[in-house]
Amino acid sequence: MKEAYAAISREKAQPLVLECIGIDEPRPDEILVRIVASGVCHTDMVVRDQGYDVPQPVVLGHEGSGVVELVGSDVKGLAPGDHVALSYAYCGKCEKCLGGTPFYCEDFFGRNFRGTRPDGTCPIHDSHGTPISGCFFEQSSFATYAIASERNAVKVSKDVPLELIGPLGCGLQTGAGAVLNCLKPKPGSSIAVFGAGAVGMAAVMAAKIAGCSTIIVIDLNDERLELAMELGASHTINALQLDSVRAIKEIVPQGVEFSLECTSSPKVFRQAVDCLGTPGTCGLVGSSALGTEGIVDIGNFLFGRTLVGVVEGQSVPSKFVPELIEYWQQGRFPFDKLVQFYDLDQINEAMADSESGKVIKPILRMKH
Repeated sequence: MKEAYAAISREKAQPLVLECIGIDEPRPDEILVRIVASGVCHTDMVVRDQGYDVPQPVVLGHEGSGVVELVGSDVKGLAPGDHVALSYAYCGKCEKCLGGTPFYCEDFFGRNFRGTRPDGTCPIHDSHGTPISGCFFEQSSFATYAIASERNAVKVSKDVPLELIGPLGCGLQTGAGAVLNCLKPKPGSSIAVFGAGAVGMAAVMAAKIAGCSTIIVIDLNDERLELAMELGASHTINALQLDSVRAIKEIVPQGVEFSLECTSSPKVFRQAVDCLGTPGTCGLVGSSALGTEGIVDIGNFLFGRTLVGVVEGQSVPSKFVPELIEYWQQGRFPFDKLVQFYDLDQINEAMADSESGKVIKPILRMKH
């Protein structure tokens, strides 16, 4: 058993608690990763607050990066010492996975939110030996060590800064992939991005890479809107000051070809649909608590408009994470402008700063 230090969510909507834990040796299909850093994502807070019914106490964290320390006997593509970015979990055996769409895995929710392995066990124990829910996105990276699998570990070059790349495994690949893998706008297209958080900013950078000529960003925070312009937006709208849909149609009178809803707000979701042209496509990526309902005018969809839900940016991490790293190295995806670093024992401050809008993408660095 490996001793580790972890942030544990023990009670609904309460601060995480730092504790010593024990982690079992990896099984034949698993790897043990020394976590160097882990991004903080909105979904971590949703689960902390029990918007998704993941059993507590639980070790969260699903944007980990680190160094492989041990590999199970069945692992062939990774070895101790390899640098990896960790992403979402999938079974690798169902029809969707075998068909090249692991983001639609038939056991996606279970593998990422069950809190255990598929057989009901968990490799994490507290200092008294009591099992703790883990296996969150098959990593639980709010800890100094984590058990992952070969499937959700993306090997990266050792010249890439490990402390920076964890968010590529979820939030940033979600926003960028929603544009590049799902919406696939042609050069010259128009797109409206609702929400200038990490997902929305990644979408802005991806829209610029795709060659969109009109990139409109809607948010409530002027500082974020200024940064969005720096990252590639052609127009910004402060929704506290203007009616978003009306303002968008002043820029693009016929409505935009694409919109992306990143806020998980039902009100904003309606705006993201209403601002579309004919035809037009709205991508929904905002992570809401289960049971959240949104109201739209059905008539909006009678003339070729489309609504598509986007999971993990419809990304295959082993292909898309290296692609994003290459864009970053070329200066075309400067996601490092979004981040602020914290130590693991500052995790509650990092979450608060994320929720308040003070910080776009917090990254926790682990001390070993």
